[in-house]
Amino acid sequence: MQSEDIFKRYSRQIFIEEIGLEGQKKIMASKVLVIGAGGLGSPVIQYLVAAGVGTLGIADFDHVELHNLNRQVIHNEDRVGELKVKSAEKFVTHLNYQVKVIPIEEKITASNALEILSQYDIMVDGSDNFSTRYLVNDTCVTLGKALVYGSILSFTGQVAVFNHQGSKNLRDIFPEPPFDEEMPDCDSLGVLGALPGIVGSMMALQTLKLITDLPVHLNQLTLIDTLNWKFQTLDF
Repeated sequence: MQSEDIFKRYSRQIFIEEIGLEGQKKIMASKVLVIGAGGLGSPVIQYLVAAGVGTLGIADFDHVELHNLNRQVIHNEDRVGELKVKSAEKFVTHLNYQVKVIPIEEKITASNALEILSQYDIMVDGSDNFSTRYLVNDTCVTLGKALVYGSILSFTGQVAVFNHQGSKNLRDIFPEPPFDEEMPDCDSLGVLGALPGIVGSMMALQTLKLITDLPVHLNQLTLIDTLNWKFQTLDF
């Protein structure tokens, strides 16, 4: 892309004093891994791609289902039955062909986590189960890499930045995962589609702030209650 086209496309970001041309260069040189191309991953992918992130890895092993479409807005009816990473790759290519997208058609496991995560600067966890969340967290600690965390249920959500420049991580606030079968999830209790849009957008913003070296609140969990419209922070 020619420099004038870059400026034209990203001018509204470049005009921000705290970002400017240098910040845009950092965004375009960054490598981000999004784990999960579902409810949270969809808005994260949308806004990171729109911002011009240089390399975007997307890890997911699931297929698009009709019930996904109320919240997983990068997918559409024509892609029901398709691998989510393939559907996400099409979305990225159509929105911003300059972004290098790497579809990872596999589950993050203990046997591949180090190899996959080591190739990226920042991890964004939009997974929907505790085993993956804790594995991703622990791998980021091992690698010394930042993790942007989010979770959703019904009308509520959480957002945090873990393990950035030696800050605390998921186990510092929740030392051990609960048994998955004991916990409610979106399949059983549901989720209103706009909620992951809010939480995922916050995760994308935190990611862009990390990339451009803007300050983020560390050792802090943001609690979001959209039913009662309350936003709280919990220091840990």
